[in-house]
Amino acid sequence: MSRHQGSKGKGKVSGREGAGSNRNSSRTNTDAHKKSYSRGNAPYKKKAQPKATSNPDEIRLNKYIANSGMCSRREADENIAIGLVSVNGKVVTEMGYKVKRTDDVRFDGQRITPEAKVYVLLNKPKGFATTTAEGKGRTVMDLVANATNANIKPIGRLGRNSLGLLLFTNDDKVVQKFTNSKNGVVRLFQVELDKNLKFEDLKKIQEGFKVDGKLVSVEEISYIQGESKNQVGIKIKNTGNTILRTIFDTLNYNLVKIDCVAIGHLTKKDIPRGHWKHLTEQEINTLKML
Repeated sequence: MSRHQGSKGKGKVSGREGAGSNRNSSRTNTDAHKKSYSRGNAPYKKKAQPKATSNPDEIRLNKYIANSGMCSRREADENIAIGLVSVNGKVVTEMGYKVKRTDDVRFDGQRITPEAKVYVLLNKPKGFATTTAEGKGRTVMDLVANATNANIKPIGRLGRNSLGLLLFTNDDKVVQKFTNSKNGVVRLFQVELDKNLKFEDLKKIQEGFKVDGKLVSVEEISYIQGESKNQVGIKIKNTGNTILRTIFDTLNYNLVKIDCVAIGHLTKKDIPRGHWKHLTEQEINTLKML
């Protein structure tokens, strides 16, 4: 019995040694594989995924909206999801959608821009056309070229030979305020005529009269104190000065000089002819409240 048990015991010992040997062998092989892999000798290499290229001219739609000052990115996502945002006339509800800065992006029907709002006031000299088109010779855009990198445009027009204040901005709300025929911003002009303005003609202009069936009216008109009667101050809400020529041509006066001296509360003070300035925060706030 003792021999038989010893034999079994010997067999058991041998079995444990064999199992241990296999485990050690397995562990050795695994360690060798790890070392081999760490040295870069692994039989299978993981392919590097190509990096997604980003277009510097594109920006995520929610960031575009946030940069415009309408709301935060999170709120922009919510508004995109419910269909309040359109790009180039089509409603976009896709998260992560990218747009170009030149796209027409509208938030609840209102066009927006990712640029900071800029307001530049120019004292325009003679000889510069009020246009943003190239190939027109000297334009007002040449005069404000160094004012900002933002895409600003002039509000209204002054003739090439007209003088005075011209406001530039990329703020659509302010542009709409100026172009609203009923609630537009008043501009004050000083005009010089080729002859004295008759008092009865001054009254006619003040009361309004029709030209080609359309009523032509101004906010206010008066002689300039201390000057001859061919010097007149006139306030209008129109964004151009064509109405001035219409008025005086109809009454047989020639306009010798047109000078816009004030836009709402903004004046030419401290702005030499041909120079510009950025509006102060107070001037901007007042402009928005007009």
